Amino acid sequence: MADLDVPPQVSQSKTRDLDKLLLRHGNLVDPGFLPGPGLRDDIRDYVRILVIGAGGLGCELLKDLALSGFRNLEVIDMDRIEVTNLNRQFLFRLEDVGKPKAEVAAKRVMERVSGVEIVPHFSRIEDKEIEFYNDFNIIALGLDSIEARKYINGVACGFLEYNEDDTPKRETIKPMVDGGTEGFKGHARVILPGVTPCFECTIYLFPPQVKFPLCTLAETPRNAAHCIEYAHLIQWETVHRGKTFDPDEPEHMKWVYDEAIRRAELFGIPGVTYSLTQGVVKNIIPAIASTNAIISAACALETLKIVSACSKTLVNYLTYNGGEGLYTEVTKFERDTECLVCGPGILIELDTSVTLSKFIEMLEDHPKLLLSKASVKQGENTLYMQAPPVLEEFHRPKLSKPLYDLMGRVQKDTIHVFGQRALKNNEKESCTTKVRVVFKGADGVADMDTAIGA
Repeated sequence: MADLDVPPQVSQSKTRDLDKLLLRHGNLVDPGFLPGPGLRDDIRDYVRILVIGAGGLGCELLKDLALSGFRNLEVIDMDRIEVTNLNRQFLFRLEDVGKPKAEVAAKRVMERVSGVEIVPHFSRIEDKEIEFYNDFNIIALGLDSIEARKYINGVACGFLEYNEDDTPKRETIKPMVDGGTEGFKGHARVILPGVTPCFECTIYLFPPQVKFPLCTLAETPRNAAHCIEYAHLIQWETVHRGKTFDPDEPEHMKWVYDEAIRRAELFGIPGVTYSLTQGVVKNIIPAIASTNAIISAACALETLKIVSACSKTLVNYLTYNGGEGLYTEVTKFERDTECLVCGPGILIELDTSVTLSKFIEMLEDHPKLLLSKASVKQGENTLYMQAPPVLEEFHRPKLSKPLYDLMGRVQKDTIHVFGQRALKNNEKESCTTKVRVVFKGADGVADMDTAIGA
């Protein structure tokens, strides 16, 4: 049966199915949709997508985005390929073991999809400058960590600016498409900071990690996971007192594995493997290749919909369950208007005499922030950086100067602060948030009732 209203050249195109979406109108298109070859060419030539993660989901995302007409892709991942990855991360081969995932994944997709350019980054996401992430039209997440999601969410929301009436400025919205899988379950979601719920708004969707009673770990371990957690939670602190355990550091993970083996042998418990050690310590649930493929397809489609308006985007959370049959559901979650990450920012009133050093102390004492080791930026103007040491030394003389002067003697402005927030378990997490600063006594600003602890 012939397609109706499809330009003649479509049937001969290698991107026939894609052209059906981009070259003609439809009943479900966004009001801003402008079909035509120009739209397809603009996506190919100008849209830049960053894929974060090159594991099971990230490999699928790179492939799907390349086949969906995106030609300017970059991928970042800090891991190297392991033998245990090969059963589901289809871009990798046995000879690739030990090589950076991002570099091999980029190379393989470019070999198979002509015309696509993929720039790999073998590094931690925290090692990139914040502005690096602002160079992309959309950020696609293929992560297996809540902490990494929270960090990227904070970065993307940090670019968001608000109008005087607290409505988001459209040109500052940095869209994110997030996918995640756990066995036969998965989700895909669209995050438009300031419009839809950000990751922090719905952090309650992620269940708490399973915790074992310490008495069981120390006295009566019954399985391999108990031995691993004993080495991780008890023995590490005993031997490396004061040294923070880094699950992404191979030497640290190898130490826990060796200790867990010794513990298991002592109690006659089988089953401790390096792969299991990683899974227990990082709370990783084994991935299923088919689930990755399904969730990646949903994420790639939402990415295409955002940049082209060829259809209305997901509103705003897709749940998939393939454990027993096939089940999908779309849920519209509501945004937290007081969210510290995607909201307009906490309002703080200051005297014009308050120094930058005093302001940083206030951030740590503020009951809603509790932000230590804070770096401070005002737009493109860096006021203070805690690290690396060379930058801290460069900005150190500013600490004794009034914040009012450093901010250009403006009556009020929004600044971005980056630092570490204390968690309930005494651990710390990296985070970024906005603070709306109003100076008392500055021209045109009357005293307000806002207190530093409000």
